[in-house]
Amino acid sequence: MRVLGLLSGTSHDGIDVTVVDFTESDGELRGTVLHDDSVPYDAGLRARLVAALPPAPTTFAEMCELDTLIGQAFADVAAAASEAVGGVDAVCTHGQTVFHWVDEGHALGTLQIGQPAWIAERVGVPVVSDVRIRDITAGGHGAPLVSFLDELLLRGRAGVSAAVNLGGIANMTVVGPQGLFAYDIGPANALVDAVVVAEGLDERGYDADAAIARTGTVDDALLAALLADPYYALPAPKSTGKEHFHLDYVRSHVDRLSRQGRAIAVPDLVRTLTELTVRTVAQDVTAAGIRFLAVSGGGCHNPLIMEGLRAALPDVEVVLADELGAPVDSKEAILFALIGWCTMHGVAAVTPGGTGAREPRILGTIAPGAGPLRMPEPVDRVRSLVLD
Repeated sequence: MRVLGLLSGTSHDGIDVTVVDFTESDGELRGTVLHDDSVPYDAGLRARLVAALPPAPTTFAEMCELDTLIGQAFADVAAAASEAVGGVDAVCTHGQTVFHWVDEGHALGTLQIGQPAWIAERVGVPVVSDVRIRDITAGGHGAPLVSFLDELLLRGRAGVSAAVNLGGIANMTVVGPQGLFAYDIGPANALVDAVVVAEGLDERGYDADAAIARTGTVDDALLAALLADPYYALPAPKSTGKEHFHLDYVRSHVDRLSRQGRAIAVPDLVRTLTELTVRTVAQDVTAAGIRFLAVSGGGCHNPLIMEGLRAALPDVEVVLADELGAPVDSKEAILFALIGWCTMHGVAAVTPGGTGAREPRILGTIAPGAGPLRMPEPVDRVRSLVLD
């Protein structure tokens, strides 16, 4: 079965897409990646999205329009990818997260937009969507869903191993003799990206090759204040997002220093926020006794982050996720293709230790394609996964 996976992450810079051809035998799954790409959002659409995200106020009218426009953008990307491989059997879309509701350490709701009916109408095949909420109804955080894929890729390794994804938010899956746990560590690229966009430092919206951060120095007082955020001390499972870590969050810290008579230059701010990612990830890796760490996401292209992690973790083998068969830039799109395959086959694609859910659940809602909805024969569970 060929499944097309789609998502836009917390960096909200574009749409990642992959097509995976899955074959299954007695629970053993093999996936061959046929196509992968990343398509930037139209600049005007991205600007509207950014302007509507928390903590900015918005309206139902704007959310309705963005739901349609992002759904149409996803449909365009899906149609082009499907045509490139000669057609697909199903699509799984994550959409674009605009709010993740966490109260007193518990996830209570989550909202992803990008109306899937546009994709179903355009591509003509069933579309799985809204994949996080069922996990939340079962007591989970709806994140990090990638723990399901990570566990399959890390299974069988000796000792304690982990996979960390450095997107807008950093999340980590830890697999060891005591089982699995996973959670959101904190911001990876979200705060740096917010400053870069707000200051107009790079039209790409991020600190490419850490060029800005390299011109600055770490402000120890600011870093200490950032590290004191109570979120980092919460036990796993936990989840977070741009509802907490956003531009105004950074500005409030900078303003506090300013009231103390201290100014911070923008390059120093970017360097400090980059170091925040290194410190928070490294301290959690050390605390968990991890000896093998596979890194993915946009942050793995930031040389200061990777250099910082390797320097802070001398006893840990730090590699890119490519070594597990999951390319660093398409790993999460592969995850959603996998979730789509699982949902279509009646398989629960969530690991309770990864999200905090009471029990595994089959994820998502299915929008039928052009013809009758025909489901494949169900599969009990996925025992293993090999990616080509």
